[in-house]
Amino acid sequence: MNPFSYTRPTGIDEAVGLFTPDSRYIAGGTNLLDLMKENITHPEHLIDITRLPLKDIEETAKGGLRIGALVSNSDLAWNARIEQQYPLLSKAILAGASPQLRNMATTGGNLLQRTRCYYFYDADTPCNKRQPGTGCPARDGLNRIHAILGHSEQCIAVHPSDMCVALAALDATVIVKGIGGERRIAFADFHRLPGNEPERDNTLAEGELVTAVELPAEEYATHCAYLKIRDRQSYAFALVSVAAALQLDGKLIRSVRVALGGVAHKPWRNPQAEARLVGRPADKNAFGDLADALLVGATGFNDNQFKIELARRAIVRALSDAIEGAA
Repeated sequence: MNPFSYTRPTGIDEAVGLFTPDSRYIAGGTNLLDLMKENITHPEHLIDITRLPLKDIEETAKGGLRIGALVSNSDLAWNARIEQQYPLLSKAILAGASPQLRNMATTGGNLLQRTRCYYFYDADTPCNKRQPGTGCPARDGLNRIHAILGHSEQCIAVHPSDMCVALAALDATVIVKGIGGERRIAFADFHRLPGNEPERDNTLAEGELVTAVELPAEEYATHCAYLKIRDRQSYAFALVSVAAALQLDGKLIRSVRVALGGVAHKPWRNPQAEARLVGRPADKNAFGDLADALLVGATGFNDNQFKIELARRAIVRALSDAIEGAA
């Protein structure tokens, strides 16, 4: 048992002011408590943020939605405005975890999930993410679920969230608050590739608190799909997942968004590749070209080579499903 102290502030500034390098914010605790129980992280102080005023879903001045960081995954997925305006997000959330976990898990906490790499969770093995410089045994070990894109010599783990894949496709913005004030982070810039600092999952400064996620007003409700391929139908992380959304002019593509999960240390997108499909017919030839572009540079390891072809087929299928409507 590792002892820790505990406080429950009622204001955002108070919570941020309480933070020290040995502290952790806790809300639903669906990941942090696991990390503590498995002896992966050892905070000396927990700052319970569940009383902060961050539980609302509000319309923004530009017609989008602002989602408080403490909105539960269940409340978000079943919110009428989310289901109507952003069904892609609702479907992605419902594809993850279990109803019990979704009832506890929060929007902000979902963004901050740590990887589900076997070696990261085994305190008796080396892991560069857990202890930089000790090595990455996954490279030559059990790596079936690991990355095929964006990995480095230091780490081949993947980001586990379903919700974040949809948020990447929707071009969300993350709002954070720290000692230096509030700042806005484009979703594409929030999570990091491992590089030489695999211990850093995101671009938050020390002590910064996620307060909200904002969705733009762009219309992708009509043609969208979330496809999650996994080893079992429920309560399993993605081998490959695809968030796909289209805007069409007749049979021609006006805009396309595709984000991949289960393949990299962060949700994977390539807006430049997406842009090359504008004006093309919405068919499997175009979707296959986009899949090839998204997977440029993909490399596997002993056990996960299959994920490259699996990802290509999943992209084409998800976009084909999106043509038929929200799925």
